Amino acid sequence: MKIIKKITEMQRLLIDLNLKQVGFVPTMGYFHEGHLTLMQQAKKDNDIVISSIFVNPLQFGPNEDFETYPRNESRDIQLAEKNGVDILFMPSANEMYPNERMVTLIANDRTDVLCGRSRPGHFDGVLTVLTKLFHIIQPDKVYFGLKDAQQVAVVDALIRDLNFSLELIGIPTVREDDGLAKSSRNVYLSQIERKEAASLYKALKIGQNLVVDGEKNPDTIIKEVEAVLTNETSGSIDYVELYSYPALRPISVINEQSILAIAVQFANARLIDNILLDENGNNVNRFK
Repeated sequence: MKIIKKITEMQRLLIDLNLKQVGFVPTMGYFHEGHLTLMQQAKKDNDIVISSIFVNPLQFGPNEDFETYPRNESRDIQLAEKNGVDILFMPSANEMYPNERMVTLIANDRTDVLCGRSRPGHFDGVLTVLTKLFHIIQPDKVYFGLKDAQQVAVVDALIRDLNFSLELIGIPTVREDDGLAKSSRNVYLSQIERKEAASLYKALKIGQNLVVDGEKNPDTIIKEVEAVLTNETSGSIDYVELYSYPALRPISVINEQSILAIAVQFANARLIDNILLDENGNNVNRFK
């Protein structure tokens, strides 16, 4: 596995790859099984797998955890090599943003709900860094986990609107044995909070089962999910929302593909999770 830290070196190397199909897994590092699953799938689908590690300052707000975001570079390098990554791109902030930016990307849709509502500017930062990475790496396919389904929806819009010649692959959320979605931020949970956090997925499944049983009113499903989170966790509910997907528009009746999503703030960790459903409540396990 090659480790590259300079944009010009990355671009020179890509010339040598020429006609090979490239799969790209962009990350902020501190790998868990979810990241590794993306790498493994990319390895199955492509000739070359490139992953990036870059904790992007543009997508963190002033009171968010940029400085304390978990990092373990040596461990990440070992895991990337073991899981099929051929090239690991690890630029510094100065390498990615050497000068004051004169062009700003702004997301006009799919960002005023879910996490985007409470994180103004977050997805503008995501769009900016991904646009740069897509231009630098020129992948044929890009891989994201559906745990952050709003991000997948926003990336889908980016690719379509800016005519990137690449395919977006959304991979199902990887979970612990008790259902908790794997996340780099899970390390911030106390022992008690970690036990409670399993109720996030439990609440989502209860909401899903209501749809399977014929419930079509989003408000009814949201209330039931909120009740589980209130009764079984000490965290503060940030949101429980149900929208069409990937458009992320409000719906009055469940008659199309939709997302049931939650966010809960514990003492030192804000956890998100979701389930993608078809109109009958069945799981939608892949975005493509």
